Amino acid sequence: MAKYKITFKKSVAKDLRAIPNQDVARILSCIDQLAAPPRAEGCIKLMGRESYRVRQGIYRIIYDIRDEVLLVNVVKVAHRAEVYKYS
Repeated sequence: MAKYKITFKKSVAKDLRAIPNQDVARILSCIDQLAAPPRAEGCIKLMGRESYRVRQGIYRIIYDIRDEVLLVNVVKVAHRAEVYKYS
Protein backbone atom coordinates (compact mmCIF):
# COMPACT_ATOMS: atom_id res chain seq x y z
CA MET A 1 0.00 0.00 0.00
CA ALA A 2 1.21 3.51 -0.81
CA LYS A 3 2.44 5.77 1.96
CA TYR A 4 0.56 9.04 2.42
CA LYS A 5 2.23 12.38 3.09
CA ILE A 6 1.11 14.07 6.32
CA THR A 7 0.50 17.83 6.48
CA PHE A 8 -0.80 20.00 9.30
CA LYS A 9 -3.13 22.97 9.33
CA LYS A 10 -1.31 25.94 10.89
CA SER A 11 -3.63 25.98 13.92
CA VAL A 12 -2.56 22.44 14.92
CA ALA A 13 0.71 23.83 16.35
CA LYS A 14 -1.36 26.01 18.68
CA ASP A 15 -3.54 23.02 19.58
CA LEU A 16 -0.48 20.94 20.51
CA ARG A 17 1.03 23.70 22.69
CA ALA A 18 -2.04 23.49 24.94
CA ILE A 19 -1.53 19.75 25.55
CA PRO A 20 1.00 18.28 28.05
CA ASN A 21 4.28 17.09 26.45
CA GLN A 22 3.84 13.41 27.30
CA ASP A 23 0.46 13.41 25.56
CA VAL A 24 1.85 15.32 22.56
CA ALA A 25 4.44 12.56 22.03
CA ARG A 26 1.70 9.92 21.90
CA ILE A 27 -0.45 12.07 19.61
CA LEU A 28 2.43 12.61 17.16
CA SER A 29 3.15 8.89 17.17
CA CYS A 30 -0.49 8.21 16.32
CA ILE A 31 -0.37 10.80 13.51
CA ASP A 32 2.75 9.14 12.06
CA GLN A 33 0.82 5.87 11.84
CA LEU A 34 -1.78 7.56 9.60
CA ALA A 35 0.78 7.65 6.77
CA ALA A 36 0.46 3.94 5.96
CA PRO A 37 -3.28 3.21 6.04
CA PRO A 38 -5.13 6.48 6.84
CA ARG A 39 -8.37 4.54 7.31
CA ALA A 40 -6.95 2.03 9.78
CA GLU A 41 -8.80 0.34 12.61
CA GLY A 42 -10.22 2.87 15.06
CA CYS A 43 -10.73 5.52 12.40
CA ILE A 44 -14.26 6.94 12.19
CA LYS A 45 -15.73 9.10 9.41
CA LEU A 46 -17.42 12.19 10.81
CA MET A 47 -21.06 12.72 9.94
CA GLY A 48 -21.78 15.68 7.67
CA ARG A 49 -18.09 16.23 6.85
CA GLU A 50 -15.41 14.75 4.67
CA SER A 51 -13.18 14.36 7.73
CA TYR A 52 -12.13 11.43 9.86
CA ARG A 53 -11.18 11.13 13.51
CA VAL A 54 -8.98 8.86 15.51
CA ARG A 55 -8.73 8.61 19.30
CA GLN A 56 -5.57 9.00 21.32
CA GLY A 57 -6.48 8.75 24.98
CA ILE A 58 -8.72 11.69 25.89
CA TYR A 59 -7.71 13.55 22.74
CA ARG A 60 -9.12 13.37 19.23
CA ILE A 61 -7.25 13.92 15.97
CA ILE A 62 -9.40 15.24 13.12
CA TYR A 63 -8.00 14.86 9.61
CA ASP A 64 -8.91 14.91 5.92
CA ILE A 65 -7.75 12.37 3.35
CA ARG A 66 -7.02 13.24 -0.29
CA ASP A 67 -6.54 9.90 -2.02
CA GLU A 68 -5.80 11.38 -5.45
CA VAL A 69 -2.56 12.97 -4.18
CA LEU A 70 -1.86 10.58 -1.25
CA LEU A 71 -2.23 13.31 1.38
CA VAL A 72 -3.45 13.28 4.99
CA ASN A 73 -4.11 16.79 6.35
CA VAL A 74 -4.44 17.05 10.14
CA VAL A 75 -6.89 19.87 10.85
CA LYS A 76 -7.52 19.72 14.61
CA VAL A 77 -6.16 18.08 17.76
CA ALA A 78 -8.01 18.72 21.01
CA HIS A 79 -9.62 17.24 24.10
CA ARG A 80 -12.65 15.12 23.28
CA ALA A 81 -15.04 17.66 24.85
CA GLU A 82 -13.78 20.49 22.63
CA VAL A 83 -12.67 18.95 19.35
CA TYR A 84 -15.99 18.91 17.51
CA LYS A 85 -16.66 22.64 18.05
CA TYR A 86 -14.47 23.76 15.14
CA SER A 87 -15.83 24.89 11.80
